[in-house]
Amino acid sequence: MTGARPGSDGDDDTSLRTRGNGPDTEPPAASPWRPGRGPVVCLGETMAAMAPAPPHTLDGAESLRLSVAGAESNVAMYLADLGLPVSWLSAVGDDALGRRVRAAVEGAGVDVSGVRTDPARPTGLLLKDPGAAGTRVHYYRQGSAASALGPDVLDDARVGGAALLHLTGVTPALSPSCRALVERALDTPRARRTHAVSFDVNHRPALWPPDTAPAVLRDLADRADIVFVGLDEAQELWGAGLSEADVRRLLSGPRVLVVKDGGRGATAFTERGVCTVPALAAKVVEPVGAGDAFAAGFLAGLWRGTDLTRALRLGHITAASALKVVGDHGPLPDGDTVEAMLALTERDWCRAPAR
Repeated sequence: MTGARPGSDGDDDTSLRTRGNGPDTEPPAASPWRPGRGPVVCLGETMAAMAPAPPHTLDGAESLRLSVAGAESNVAMYLADLGLPVSWLSAVGDDALGRRVRAAVEGAGVDVSGVRTDPARPTGLLLKDPGAAGTRVHYYRQGSAASALGPDVLDDARVGGAALLHLTGVTPALSPSCRALVERALDTPRARRTHAVSFDVNHRPALWPPDTAPAVLRDLADRADIVFVGLDEAQELWGAGLSEADVRRLLSGPRVLVVKDGGRGATAFTERGVCTVPALAAKVVEPVGAGDAFAAGFLAGLWRGTDLTRALRLGHITAASALKVVGDHGPLPDGDTVEAMLALTERDWCRAPAR
């Protein structure tokens, strides 16, 4: 991912990984398995979000900014920004917040025609509380419209025609029916799937009963085709001393596993090898949403047929746009700037600031 970049801890084992190669070199992990170039479907809850303007905290602010927030719709909006055909499936309440959510996601270029309106349940709400130790998020989503989603959502024709379905670990934590939805999406063996499934672990401790998340999230992630997980959340879930390679041993099933290490960089594991790309140095206004942006950038890179280095770079570039704004969805650099950054040599990439 992207953020304030620390200094190097030393040389990596070059027998295990290729680091940030320029466009004229061909690393061992240059041609990974990738999903087909068809439509993408992102499925999960999006809420209305309220936050004070920096540098205020929630208890000291006189006004709050209203936006929308949802891991899967964040990914969908950035995929649309990057030119991919993408739909978002979910449910919202028959209320003003639900209409605001739908309009915001649609306004970013995402197909929302499959989003359900629930007349009996409300749209979820979250409050962001920035502080010196980070941003705390308070959820008001129990009994929300999206929490009532179930496996039948997967019968939508958009899923049937998709090349890629994107899910996160937030959804199975919302309700038993939502967990059944994700279980069904991952039940089909990889070789028999009509579309690839990507899964961002996205652990939200407040949503899970005690001691349940580690086993459930590991099982779900190991059945996906593409998985994203932060090194810090992997350590929180499965062991404090885990390295990136340890995470790969725990999650050996995915065709592509991306382990993000905050402001240091991100490492992609495939059957062809391992590739690490350092993060861009960026001033952080608000970190929430950057992981979703990274996932979108990486998925777009795979979708375009680029090598792992460029896919990881596009993830970092996209994440940097989220770090610069209070909301979850920030503006990307123009296309020429993105292409120039993707073409940088390894040395110039390591020196480049976020644009």
